[in-house]
Amino acid sequence: MNKERLSPALTRQLFMLITIIVLGYLIAKEMVPYLSGILGAITIYVIFKKFMIKLVNKGFKQWISAAIVIVLSMFIIVIPISLIILLLSSKIQKAASNSEELTTIVKSKLDQIEGYIGIDFLSQINTKDITSWVSDQIQGLVGSTFDTVIAVTIMYFILYFMLINAKKLQAIFLEYIPLSDKNIAVISKESSDIVKSNAIGIPLVAFMQGIVALIGYYIFGVKDPLFWFVVTVVGSMIPFIGTALGIVPVTILLLSQGENWQAIGLLIYGIAVVGSTDNVFRVIVQNRLANLHPLITLIGVIIGVPLFGFIGLIFGPLLLSLFLLLVKIYKNEYGSS
Repeated sequence: MNKERLSPALTRQLFMLITIIVLGYLIAKEMVPYLSGILGAITIYVIFKKFMIKLVNKGFKQWISAAIVIVLSMFIIVIPISLIILLLSSKIQKAASNSEELTTIVKSKLDQIEGYIGIDFLSQINTKDITSWVSDQIQGLVGSTFDTVIAVTIMYFILYFMLINAKKLQAIFLEYIPLSDKNIAVISKESSDIVKSNAIGIPLVAFMQGIVALIGYYIFGVKDPLFWFVVTVVGSMIPFIGTALGIVPVTILLLSQGENWQAIGLLIYGIAVVGSTDNVFRVIVQNRLANLHPLITLIGVIIGVPLFGFIGLIFGPLLLSLFLLLVKIYKNEYGSS
C-alpha cells in the first residue's frame, strides 16, 4: 500500500511559511509596547500629507519638507502634550504626598452626606488602601516614561520615511492588497477621513469643552483653574468619564473647604452647561470632518483604548469602521454569487 508523501517543494513552502509566521509573531510581540508610536506616525502622516505635497510642489526638497512637517508636528502635538503631562505629573505627585490627608477630608464630608441620607456606604472605605493605590498608579506612570520616549522616537523615524517614500509605499500597498482599485480607493478615502475626524475632532471638542468648564472654574473661584482645565480636557476624551473627571473632584474639594454654595453652583453648571455642550460641539466639529456615527465612535473607543492605548481614541473607531466597510465591500463583490 503506497503512502502519500509531501513533495519536497511543498515541504519547503510549508517550512518557509511557518518560519515567516513565527518570526512575524516574535517581532509583533516585541513591538506591541511601541505600537502607539507606529500608529502615531500614520496619524501625523494622514494629517500633514497634503501640506507635505504643497511644500514639495513649491520647490522644497523632500527631506527638507519632511523636516518642516516633523518640526511643525512637534510644536502642535508633542510639545503641548509633554507640557500637559508635566503639569499633571507635578500636581498628582504633590497630591499623592498628601493623599491620605485629602482622602480623610473627603471621607469626613461623605460621612456628613451619609448622615443626611441615612445609608451606610462608607464602612468599607480604607484610606490607606486608597493612598497605596494612588502611589502605585503614579509609579506606573513614571515607569512608562522610557517606553514613551522610545515610542515617540520610533514614531518620527517611521514618519520621516513615510513622508519621503509616499509613492513607493502606495505602490507596495496596492500590490499586496487583494481588492479592486475602486475598493482600495474607497478604503483609502474613508480611512483618511476617519483618522482626521478623530485626530482633530476629538481633541478639538475636548478643548472647547475645557474652555467652557474653565469659565465656570473662574466664576466659582476654583483654585488652580488652569490645572483643572487640563484635567477636564483629558477627561472629555475618555468615554463614560467625560468632563466629570474635572467637575466632580473640584466640587468635592469645594465642599471640603466649606464653600458649599460654590460647589453646588459648579456642579449645576457642569451638568447643565458643560455637559450639554458636548453634543453640540461634537456634531458641529465631527460632521464637518467626517460623518461618523456617534455609536461607532463610542464602541470604537471602547475597543481601541485597551488595544492601542491613548492613540486608540483615533484608531479604535477607524478599526470598527474598516471592519464594517470591508463587510460592505465583500457583500458587493461576492454577495451576488
